Amino acid sequence: MIINISPAYLNSELKKVGIHPASNKIFGRKAEIIPLKAFDVPAPGANILKQEMLSLGGDAVVHKNVINCNVEVSDVILLGTRKHYNILLDKLKLMPYFGLGRVRSALKSYFETPKPNSITSPWGRKLTFDRPRLMGIINISPDSFYAGSRKQNMAEILETAAKMVQDGVDVLDLGAMSTRPGSDPVDEATEYAKIIPAVAAIRKNHSETLISVDTYRARIAQAALDAGADIINDISGFGFDEKLIEVVVKSKAPYILMHIKGTPKDMQTNPTYADLIKEIMQYFANKIARARDLGVPEHNIIIDPGLGFGKTYEDNMEIMDRMSELKSFRRPLLIGASRKSFVGTALALESPADRLEGTLAITALCAYHDVDLIRVHDVRENARVIKMVEAIKCRRR
Repeated sequence: MIINISPAYLNSELKKVGIHPASNKIFGRKAEIIPLKAFDVPAPGANILKQEMLSLGGDAVVHKNVINCNVEVSDVILLGTRKHYNILLDKLKLMPYFGLGRVRSALKSYFETPKPNSITSPWGRKLTFDRPRLMGIINISPDSFYAGSRKQNMAEILETAAKMVQDGVDVLDLGAMSTRPGSDPVDEATEYAKIIPAVAAIRKNHSETLISVDTYRARIAQAALDAGADIINDISGFGFDEKLIEVVVKSKAPYILMHIKGTPKDMQTNPTYADLIKEIMQYFANKIARARDLGVPEHNIIIDPGLGFGKTYEDNMEIMDRMSELKSFRRPLLIGASRKSFVGTALALESPADRLEGTLAITALCAYHDVDLIRVHDVRENARVIKMVEAIKCRRR
């Protein structure tokens, strides 16, 4: 009898064989082929990578015309175990040409950059990522796409916050401006008048619960932090207000960096990508590098692929199916899919009110893939899904 062992259960199966405990890491590095993709490698460098990986017992996928250098550059998919990559890194140290120095630097960063296991707010409140965490949505805008999430007075806001806290929320996410497709921005004074009192009131009633503020405006973000907020949740990737990055630098607040194509007004007007995942990942690489250069503490950046923000139905579904690839930056990952239109498309449900079950399916998928933060409207139901998935996953030990 032969069985195919799930990678998640390799350690427990090794123990059953009776190996010496010190051997676990050694076999772990030999057991899994890790496909890694490098982009735009000069053809001679791609050839070298191919030959070096073959010599190690791995392989590399390159453009068919790399062998005769009839293309200038090629993407390269490396196929090797952790052991292969360790040896390759040593070899590439001696070959800083044909783009190989850049490849080595990227590989080194991929394997050696630890993902933060927590974030800490300017107020000292801490969120750990030992399990998937829930962010509960409280919309103070009168035209958010899901009517059930709209809270128009302080009593409703506080009641919703209290219920979410009771149901197990980890972060309360407050927004006072709808960013649904086709929406126009509200003026800054209106946003300020709605969101700042709400942040202050929730902070007064829930001293230990983390609060994120969904805004792309520097003045609103700063005022919210002053009122007790912990996290800045910016749909624009600091692209709509240049001063927002100054607030992040000064406050050292955790910052949610979201991918968006266009603006809420026009983002769903025929969004197109030549290579969806490559373009999203390049966006994050550029934004993270710029933020770091400007002084943002990199360990405080959370990335969000921006489901529904300049994406087609097919784009959203592909992102959901490739969530694990978004972890390549070793940053905490947020997924916000709750009751969105692509869920309705998949299930032929026009009203957001009918999309709870579809949302719960996505939450289960996120929890299974160890997504760090899941943004939802319905905390109790989603918390139960996560608890169930975590109960299954705990058998891996």
